[in-house]
Amino acid sequence: MKKITVAIAGNPNAGKTTIFNNLTGGRHQVGNYPGVTVEKRVGTKSFEDYEIEFVDLPGTYGLTTWSLDEKVARDYIIKEQPDLIVDVIDASNLERNLYLTMQFMELELPLVLAFNMSDVAKAQGIEFDNELLEKNLSAEIVPMVGSRNVGGEELLKAIVRCYEAEHPDKRYNLEYGHDLEDAVAAMIDLIKSEKGLNEEYGQLMKTPAGPRWLALKLLEQDSVIGEKVKSEERKEALGEWTAGIHKLFGDAPAVMLADGRYGCISGA
Repeated sequence: MKKITVAIAGNPNAGKTTIFNNLTGGRHQVGNYPGVTVEKRVGTKSFEDYEIEFVDLPGTYGLTTWSLDEKVARDYIIKEQPDLIVDVIDASNLERNLYLTMQFMELELPLVLAFNMSDVAKAQGIEFDNELLEKNLSAEIVPMVGSRNVGGEELLKAIVRCYEAEHPDKRYNLEYGHDLEDAVAAMIDLIKSEKGLNEEYGQLMKTPAGPRWLALKLLEQDSVIGEKVKSEERKEALGEWTAGIHKLFGDAPAVMLADGRYGCISGA
């Protein structure tokens, strides 16, 4: 049987672990992620001609490194490169949950969106145009009610369809405006000439979206990525770009990037 590795991700309290348990039948192995005491749950499910391995990532609101859970989730996605991500979304709090989705999309990894708590959203009078959302988010949406184990079969089928699909090199690219894009281009040049980054994130650098994603993280002044820049000259260049943008717009690049993502969510 062919193997598909799937990372189950999502915001805390979105029902991610409930869906993981439903998919694996509650049978899974428990260990720790490398170097930390954060629990790692891995389970498998045979479906059609595949053995699907599910990894239940810690709940996270973003792919920054503000918390240990966020760092663990991000490190797994970047360094292990699962075949696809299932992003479990609380459908009754769509806008807040889609902020994490935007960051997965920036990595351009194959993605399936599990709209959990669809019953709660319906009870609140929330309706979705799934066809339009799928087009704008470049991912299939599966309505689910994890608490009642509704939608699991449809999610498995969507996972197989996503895995078997031919994914073009460029599926999604949120543009942040001329000045920020100039800074992103400058950061990409820095990354490609910075051997430390290439060594640490070599697998990511081979993906179409990798250099751009790392550039965005540098502009956000991500401490973990920033530490990988070994050249003092390049650190100064990074500081000049971020300071210049802050002076020009009155906001830090991290704030502007967040505004851009939320703007995209509002337009979805």
